[in-house]
Amino acid sequence: MSDALIAINEELRRLQQEGVDRVFVEESTLSLLQPVAAKERTAPKKETTAGPISELEELAKGKEVKKKATPPKATSVSRPTGKPLPEQAPEFEIPEGDAATQIAWLKERVENCPTCKEHLSEHGKVVFGTGSAEADIFFCGEAPGADEEVQGEPFVGKAGQLLTKIIAAMGLQRENVYIANILKWRPEHDKPYGNRPPTVEEMNFCLPYVRAQIEIVKPKVIVALGNTAVTGLLGPDPNRRMGSIRGTWQEFAGIPLMITFHPSYLLRAESQNNPNAKKRLVWEDMLKVMEKVDLPISEKQQGFFLPKEK
Repeated sequence: MSDALIAINEELRRLQQEGVDRVFVEESTLSLLQPVAAKERTAPKKETTAGPISELEELAKGKEVKKKATPPKATSVSRPTGKPLPEQAPEFEIPEGDAATQIAWLKERVENCPTCKEHLSEHGKVVFGTGSAEADIFFCGEAPGADEEVQGEPFVGKAGQLLTKIIAAMGLQRENVYIANILKWRPEHDKPYGNRPPTVEEMNFCLPYVRAQIEIVKPKVIVALGNTAVTGLLGPDPNRRMGSIRGTWQEFAGIPLMITFHPSYLLRAESQNNPNAKKRLVWEDMLKVMEKVDLPISEKQQGFFLPKEK
């Protein structure tokens, strides 16, 4: 394998370890890769510790390379983003009033934001947020997916259904918490399938809206679901790893912030030998959240997803 392909393979594996499960490659890069991959296909195959060449060949053909059982992660790598973003993020003052009135005002403003609207697909909707404007727990996810942009509501696909089950296991309903995304529209890309993680620039544009939602709701705890949400709230950090920060308390706007895996990560983990091990990690994080907001925890809840005694 040429040094160029080895380097690309190593970079793909590094991104995989950091949680990136989709990579978008510009045409200029593909044009450089194609002759190299063609040469590799005609050369005698040799074993290498750098990994199988099939992924690199797929990349050179312009196909999307997917990795399994890894959580999504936002990076600042350049990706197709459609129309450019304004240099200035939104600036506004929340009007006086109760939480319900303020959140309704903000919802109307976000849904009519020119930048948010111009980044929508043909039938897409701005995805603001849902739940109680006086919730103790604020769940923050990454960017809306296909199901979310159609319904205009966060977490309504398979990952959302799992999040609903997690909330129910805590003794709550979606109406008792607040759920929002770090980005208010589904990121555009040039593929007819899949989702693109939002760029740091996109998340920074929407951060004032998320910050305003949190300011209005005044939750006791924020739960960041996945590395993309963490990056959007706390800023990018090349040394940050979900495996190290999951289950730890951070802080955003003076509010305790619990970091845990995104529900989609748990869905991918279901194909592994011991999916309950990952679910238990997330559940331990939720037990910490429940304790922080003074929710009662039963003995049954304490034992969720623990290995069964033989």
